[in-house]
Amino acid sequence: MNNNPDPAGQQRTKEPLSEAAKGSLTKTRTLFRIFIVTVLGAFFVYQLDVSYLWLTGILTAASFVLGILLLVRSARLKESKLVLFGTISGLVVSLIMLLVILATALFFRQLQDFQTCSRQAITDQALSNCRVQLEGSLPGLP
Repeated sequence: MNNNPDPAGQQRTKEPLSEAAKGSLTKTRTLFRIFIVTVLGAFFVYQLDVSYLWLTGILTAASFVLGILLLVRSARLKESKLVLFGTISGLVVSLIMLLVILATALFFRQLQDFQTCSRQAITDQALSNCRVQLEGSLPGLP
């Protein structure tokens, strides 16, 4: 019996990472986690209260900065496809949040009044009245 494995039967093993590569990978993963927290934080702060729009804007701006930084690191160092995919997805969410923030800033007073009204609404009829009030306060199409 032949105990020598042929070249086609050999397993491919990755070379162990150097200390610099391990440090870089750790830094990228930490930045990615912070990026995800800022994206989700912006979304949840907006859901909490429209009055915290300023905090949502700060978190969204931070997520753009971190996302671009991660894109550059992922493209330059070619570390992880999952981080690259997650970063692109997070940047798309941040872009959507930016559009939501701009629309909310444009109609801030109306949305704040609607949010206050809907929190006090106990029945579906009261919530429906809040929606009608919001629709009446927004500028209409010609």
